[in-house]
Amino acid sequence: MSEPPPRIELHPLTRSDQDEFCSLVQASAGLHRPWMQLPATAREFRAWMRRFDDGTNLGFLVRVRETGAAAGMVNINSIIRGRYQGASLGYAAFTPSAGRGYMTEGLVATLRYAFNDLRLHRLEANIQSANEASLALVRRLGFHYEGLSPGYLYIDGAWRDHERWAITAPAPWTPDPSLPEI
Repeated sequence: MSEPPPRIELHPLTRSDQDEFCSLVQASAGLHRPWMQLPATAREFRAWMRRFDDGTNLGFLVRVRETGAAAGMVNINSIIRGRYQGASLGYAAFTPSAGRGYMTEGLVATLRYAFNDLRLHRLEANIQSANEASLALVRRLGFHYEGLSPGYLYIDGAWRDHERWAITAPAPWTPDPSLPEI
């Protein structure tokens, strides 16, 4: 029996997504606070998009295949090569599509892309302890709890503690050429 076709697609986030993205962030403010702050204005979005210019951070929209609607966003942040071969994940659902499993599928697609195409070995997700929906998502996907990072990120006017969750590439894994042989 074959798997049903995916309900989502990952699309690279571009400057042309500005109006849609900001509108969805504004509509989702109650869902995101105090967990994260995303750009909600054109000026904030343009400044935020500069983080993707050098390739160490990648941004994607999780789009519903059937409608093209953006269900959420995912970032692969701070990609480090050499002996580490890892990055951190940031992600958020958008209110109109939240609770329908699109972000689970979006993160599965992101993990597949990170491990197979980017050939990363490790991904981390840092999550505030009270963010039950996000914690449930990483548990479902097989991330493992590694500890607490006090005062990890400055969000919504305060330094917030975050739980550190990680997952490594499934075997067999083909390393990136930047991994030293010795």
